[in-house]
Parts: sequence; C-alpha cells; structure tokens
Amino acid sequence: MDTTNQSLTAIALQKFKKNFWGVFSFWFIVFLLLVSVFAYFLAPDNSENANQMHLSIHSKSPGFEVKILSIPLSEKTETKFSHYFFGFPNHTTEIPISSFKIRDQKIYYVEYSDDSLTAQKKEIGLEKFPNSHSIDEVAKNNIQVKKFYLGTDKYGRDLLSRMIIGSRISLSIGFVAVFISLVVGIFFGALGGYFGGKIDAFVMWLVNIIWSIPTLLLVIAITLTLGKGFWQVFVAVGLTMWVEVARVVRGQVISLKETQYITAAKALGFGHLRIILNHILPNIFAPVIVISAANFASAILVESGLSFLGLGAQPPIPSWGGMIKDHYSYIILGKPYLAIVPGLAIMLLTLAFMMIGNALRDALDVKS
Repeated sequence: MDTTNQSLTAIALQKFKKNFWGVFSFWFIVFLLLVSVFAYFLAPDNSENANQMHLSIHSKSPGFEVKILSIPLSEKTETKFSHYFFGFPNHTTEIPISSFKIRDQKIYYVEYSDDSLTAQKKEIGLEKFPNSHSIDEVAKNNIQVKKFYLGTDKYGRDLLSRMIIGSRISLSIGFVAVFISLVVGIFFGALGGYFGGKIDAFVMWLVNIIWSIPTLLLVIAITLTLGKGFWQVFVAVGLTMWVEVARVVRGQVISLKETQYITAAKALGFGHLRIILNHILPNIFAPVIVISAANFASAILVESGLSFLGLGAQPPIPSWGGMIKDHYSYIILGKPYLAIVPGLAIMLLTLAFMMIGNALRDALDVKS
C-alpha cells in the first residue's frame, strides 16, 4: 500500500487496526465503559449501590433462584432523572420465601431458610398493598421468582449487580488518576527538560525522592492524609503516578529542544510557553499515550489493593477490590467464586489496558 501521501496518524491507525489483540482490547474497554455508564439500566438490582440485602439467601451459588415477596413501603419517593445513573431508592421491602398459599384474603408464606425447621411462617393482608384490589392480584404482581446469575454475596446482595456497578470505580480511578498524572507529569517534565540547569536538577530530585518510596505506601500515606473516601483515592493514586510521565516527557523534551525547528522558533522570538505548547508537546504525545495506557492498568491494581486494605471506596459503594476483601476467606470455605469473579474482572481489565499499550507502542514506532 502506498503510504507516501498519508499522515503519520493515519499510518499509525492502520498499523493499530492490524493488531488483533489491541483492537479486541479496545472494544472490550469500550464495552465496559458503556456498561458502567448505564449500570443501573443493566443491573438486576437497581437500588443505590446495589445494596438490597437478603441475609437469608447469603452466599448462594450462581444461578440460584428464589421467590421474592415485594411489600411496598409507606413512603414512596419521586423518581428523578438522576436515579437512572446513580441508583433508585428502595420502594419495596423484599422478603425471600420458600412457599406461600392464599386463604381468607391473606397470603400465608414461609420465609426462606436453609434449615426448614427454623423457617418462620407469617401472614400478610391486602391492606399492605394499597394499589392492589384483590389478594390474587397481589400474589400475581408482588411474588416473583428472582434468579441470581452470579449468586449472592455474604450479605445476600446480587453479585452480578455489584459487579456491574463496581466497574465504575475501576474505570473512574483509571481515567481520573491518569489525567492527574498527565497534568502534573507533563508540567514538571517539560519544565525540567526545556529549561535545564537548576530547575531540571530540582525536578529530578523530586522525581527520585517520590520514586524511592514504595507506591502503595505512598498512596496509603496520601489517603490517610486526605481521609478515606471515593475522590481521595483518585487524587492519591494520581499524585503517585506522575513521576513516570515526568521522566518520559523530560527525556523527549531534551531530545527535541535542540532541533532546528525549535531553534528557528526561538529565532523568530516565540515565547517559551508557545514553543512548549505548540511545537514540543504535540510531538511527544506518542510515548506519553503509551505510558498512559500502562498507568491505567497500574491505577486499577493500586485501587484494588487499597480497597482490599479498606482504604479505597467505602461501603456500601461496590468496588472489585472491596469484594475480594469481603470474600477472600470463602476461598477455603468452598465458595471461591465470590472472590474469583471480581479478581478475574480486575485481571481482564488490566490485561486489556496493557495490550492496548503494547499495540500503541508498535503502531507509533517509526522504525517499524
């Protein structure tokens, strides 16, 4: 194919398209992005944080089915548009039942229990269902068989729903942390590489100091300083990942600042800021993009480690690392899938970003 009239971007894009695993990983991440954005449309449990608990059916295997009796709450909040993206308030109380029968305009039901001898028998009348006109209508509309495709966690919550909504944490930490690392890393790397001298010595001293501290310990220290929480983790991870970006940017700037077109720009009287923004940074995006893909994977792993230690997203917010923390003891209790499922999700997402990074590196390599 004749590539003499094609731009470097078009050539790189063609090379990227030829990399099967790179393209496959790209579409896998796009799929997860769509899943995370529309999580509450897709999750079987669309309550806020998928936190509908049923303690009587905790730790059930994938594919578990049970009858659920839904009792409307007396106070029903109005549905807002934001609920479609951040979860719906609970409008019903859900009770798992093993059997029921209708008699004398009442429903007599047996609550679900692993031990049938301890199962409680209860009754409920039509007055608890103001929108229903007969007890038969209640049985038809308010008793449904619910299937848990990935089973339930130790609190009886739908594991599939928690996994879907938990994908938001891993993807968000990747994007936000990488954005922070790019802003800080490009600033310090370009500053030290372009001006050199004492400024460069200070930047490298700062980079070496931060690099000498183990990443997880530094993240923990920043997290404890900022406090436990959702956004604190994003900032903490981002502030520990900028050193790799700074070193790459510094090296690229040093190699470019002595080129002829930069010398010509200085001769024309262009300011330092204009030269850096318009003439240097656009030409070093290739290696920055590659290291950003690797930082995505690192950020996801660091967040998972923090959640496992209890310093990440706090309950009841679902996160894959937090799910592993809650259920790692179940590996030796005969129910390893409770920890394996979120662990596998973390592995696949990290692998996808690493494959994209490798594909970008090959596509942007001018020697190939």
